[in-house]
Amino acid sequence: MLSRWLVGLAAVWAAAQPLHAQSFIDSTFDPAIPTLTATVGHAPGTRITAPEQAYAYLKALAEAAPDRTRLVQYATSWEGRPLYYLVLTAPQNMARIEAIRADMAAVAAGRSSNGSALPVTWLAYGVHGNEISSSDAALMSAYHLLAAQADDRAARIMANTIVVIDPMQNPDGRARFVNNFLASTGITPAADRQAAEHDEPWPSGRVNHYMFDLNRDWFTLSQPETRGKVAAIREWNPVVVVDLHEMGGDQTYFFSPAAQPFNPNLSAAQMRAYDLIGRYNAAAFDARGEPYFTREVYDLFYPGYGDTWNAHQGAIGSTYEQGSARGLVFARRDGTELTYADGVRNHFTASLATAAAVADNPARFLSDFAAYRSGNATGAAGRGSYVIDLGKRRWNAERLGRRLAEQGITVLRREGAASVCGKSYPAGYLAVPQAQPAARLVRSLLDRDTPLPPDFLAEQERRRSQDLPHELYDVTAWSVGPMAGVEVALCSTAAPGQPLNTDAPIGARQDGSGEFAVAVPWTDSGQARLVALALREGIEGRTTDKAFSTQGTDFPRGTVVFPAGANSAENMARLAAIAAEVGAHTVALESGWVDSGPNLGSEHFVRLTLPRIAVAWDDGTSPLSAGAMRYVLEQRLGLPVVPIRTSRLARADLSDYDVVLMPEGDPANVLGDAGLRAIRDFVRKGGVLVAIGESMGAFSNGENPLLAVKREAALGREPANSENDTASLAEAIEIASDAEYREATKDQQALPDTLPGALLNVVSEPNHFLSAGYDNGAVVLATGTQIFTPLDRANGVNVFRFAASGNLIQSGYVWEENRRQLAYKPYLMAQPQGRGLVIGFAHDPSTRAYLEGLDLMIANAVLVAPSRVR
Repeated sequence: MLSRWLVGLAAVWAAAQPLHAQSFIDSTFDPAIPTLTATVGHAPGTRITAPEQAYAYLKALAEAAPDRTRLVQYATSWEGRPLYYLVLTAPQNMARIEAIRADMAAVAAGRSSNGSALPVTWLAYGVHGNEISSSDAALMSAYHLLAAQADDRAARIMANTIVVIDPMQNPDGRARFVNNFLASTGITPAADRQAAEHDEPWPSGRVNHYMFDLNRDWFTLSQPETRGKVAAIREWNPVVVVDLHEMGGDQTYFFSPAAQPFNPNLSAAQMRAYDLIGRYNAAAFDARGEPYFTREVYDLFYPGYGDTWNAHQGAIGSTYEQGSARGLVFARRDGTELTYADGVRNHFTASLATAAAVADNPARFLSDFAAYRSGNATGAAGRGSYVIDLGKRRWNAERLGRRLAEQGITVLRREGAASVCGKSYPAGYLAVPQAQPAARLVRSLLDRDTPLPPDFLAEQERRRSQDLPHELYDVTAWSVGPMAGVEVALCSTAAPGQPLNTDAPIGARQDGSGEFAVAVPWTDSGQARLVALALREGIEGRTTDKAFSTQGTDFPRGTVVFPAGANSAENMARLAAIAAEVGAHTVALESGWVDSGPNLGSEHFVRLTLPRIAVAWDDGTSPLSAGAMRYVLEQRLGLPVVPIRTSRLARADLSDYDVVLMPEGDPANVLGDAGLRAIRDFVRKGGVLVAIGESMGAFSNGENPLLAVKREAALGREPANSENDTASLAEAIEIASDAEYREATKDQQALPDTLPGALLNVVSEPNHFLSAGYDNGAVVLATGTQIFTPLDRANGVNVFRFAASGNLIQSGYVWEENRRQLAYKPYLMAQPQGRGLVIGFAHDPSTRAYLEGLDLMIANAVLVAPSRVR
C-alpha cells in the first residue's frame, strides 16, 4: 500500500516538473533498458527514491540486461529489508565472471594471477540513511553504464573492469528519512533550512535500526548490514572501494586525496593511486565548473570506516562527500540554492570518473593490489604471530578470533596446553600470523597502539597552544584485544595450528560431575549471556559478592549458582542446553560445602531475578548511546529492554521496572522537574538508575543530588562564582607578552580539551559487587570532555577509577593535561539513595559495541544490581 502511494504521489509531483533526462550525460540510450521514470514514476533527482522503489528499479535493470548484470542479495537488515549489490560488466566478461572472481581471489591470497583477473571497482552508497543523494546516483550510474550507446568512457569501464554497485547500505535509515520527509512536505518543497522537512526527528535517518553508525562498524561486525557487506567484498576483492556520503548543505564536494593523518599501515603505492583517482575526479568536476575540495577534514587514520578498512585490505578506499539538500531544495548561507538533483549529479559524476580511472589503468591497479597482498603474505609487513590467550575471558577470545577471521584474516587454533615466548597457555591459544595477505589490517587491529605521525601531532599541539581546535576526526585507539578484555601478545615462535572454523559454534566447557548445583563462573560475556537466558526461562540462580573455593576449584566474585533443589529436573536440563548453545563454562557441584568463602545459604549470596529494564528514548538522549546500550543488552546479553520516550517518563509508572537507563545526552530539559521527581521517587523506592556520561549532569545538581559528583572544568580554570558576577569593575592587570595575553583571554569556564578517544586503564574497588569479574581492573574507552569529581565515602563508592597518570594510557593519544586530570577520577560510581541505587558511568561502556570486555560490568549494573538492592 505504501509503495503504491509513493509511486502515485511521485507521479503527481513529477507531472508538475519539467521532465529530467534519464542520465546526467548527453548520449543516445538503449530503449530496452528501463528508465527510472518508467519504473517508479519519477525522473532522476526530482524525488527521493524510497527503498522499495530502488529495489524495483534494480530488478528491472537486471531483468533487462541479464548478459551484463548480476543482482545479488547480500544481507537482510534488522527490519527485514533486503540489501543488494549489482554487478555490471561487458557481456564477454560476464560470460566468464566466475573465472574472474576466482582469479581475483587467488591474487588476494597472495598468489599469481592466471590471466583471468579484471580489476573490480566497488561503489557503495547511502551508509547513512539520511545522506540521500548517493543512492539515486547509484541507480543513475547503473542505468548509464547499461544504456549509454555513445559514451566511449562507459564502454571502457564495462570492457576493462567489473563494477559492483551497492546502492543502499542502510535501507532502514533511508526508509525512516523518506517517511519523515513525506510526512513533512507540502505542495512545494521548502528551501528554508528551518522547515520540518529539513529537521529530522530523533533519531534521524542516519542510523540503522539499533541506531548504529554503520560507517564505524567495519571491524566490529556487530550489525547484519556490515557482516553481509564485508562477506560480499571478500568475495570480489575490489581494487578500489568508494563510499559516497553527504555533509552539511553549505559545503561543496570532497574527494580524495584525504586529509592527514594517514594510518602508517597504508603503502606509498596507495598514496600515489589516491592522487591519480583524485585527478580524474578533478577533471570531471572542472569540466562542469563544479567546485570541490581535497586533503581537508576527512582523514585515513581510523580503520573502522569504509575507506580505511578497505585500504587496509589493499584497495584504494575513499570517502566522497556531497553537500546535502536533506530534501529536494536547500537554501545555502551564501544565497544560492542546492537541489537534490545537484547532489545526485555530483555523486554520479564522481562515480563514473572513479570507475574510468580504474578502466584506463587496469594493469596498474591490479599489479598494485597484487603487490600489496603478496608482499604481506611473504612477510614484508612483519614476522611472528599475535597470540590470543584462550584461558582468560575464553568466550570473548573465541568471539574475537571469529570476528578477525570473518574479515579475511588467517586465525589458527592451537589446542591443548602450550608454552611460547616464555608464557604458558594451559587452555591453548589462537595465533594470528603476521605473514598473511591481510597483514597490515592485522597489525592495525592487534597492535597495542597505532602511532599518529609526529609532524601531525606537533601541529595539533601548536594549534592547541593557540586555542584552536584539534583536527582529529575520530578515536585514536581501537586495539581489539584490550577492547575484548583478552590478552594478546606478539610472539616470534608461536607454533602453527589449524585454521579457525568460523562456522563452528563456540564450544561449551563442562567441568565437575556433581548433582547438587551448577556453578557459572563470572568470567566473560558468554557467562553473563547464559545467566540472562536462564533467568528468562525461570531457572533460579543465586550470585555471590565474595569468592569461594570448593572441589579444588576457585570461583570468583559474581559466580552464579543454580541449585538443583530450587529447580526442577527439566529446568536443570534446560540450563545445560542453554550452556551448550551459548558455548558457556559450567561446573557441576557435588555439595553446598565449601573449603573457603561463603556457602550458598550465606548472606553473600542473593537470589537473582530477571530485571525489568527501561531505557530513556528520544529527545535529550544520544541515539548512538541509546542504541548501543540496547543492542548490547538485547543482542549480546539477551536481556529484554523497554524504550520509554524521555518526555513520557514524568507520567510513566516506573514501578513496573527495576532499572532505568539514561544514555549519554542532556535530558534535563526534556524530563523537566516532574520527570526528575519521578526518577528520584523511583530510585528511593528501590529502583536502580544507570546514568551514562553527560546525562549524569541531570542528577548531580541541586541541594540533594542523586549522584553527589560535579563535572570538572579544565585544569587552570576557575569555576563560576555567582557572588562576583555582578561586579562592575575588574582587577587591573598588566599584559606584557603573548603568553600573558593568552592567559588573560582564556575561557575561565572552559571544559577540558576534547579527548578524541583513547583506551585507558581503570582500577577496581575489590569489595563492591559492581566490580565482580574485574579484580585486575579493566580497559575502557574515554572520549569527550567529561571528567568528574570522585564521590566521597559518605555518599558512595568509586567502583572504578582511572589509573595513575603514569599507567593511565593503554592505547591511543591523550593530551598531557587530560592525562594528569583524569588520573584517579571516577569511571563508575555507585551511590545509595533511599532503598535504591544510582550508578554513573563517566563514559559509555557500550560505545559502538566495541567493548565486549565491559559486558560483565554492564551486567553487574543492570542484571545483578536490582537483586542486590532488593
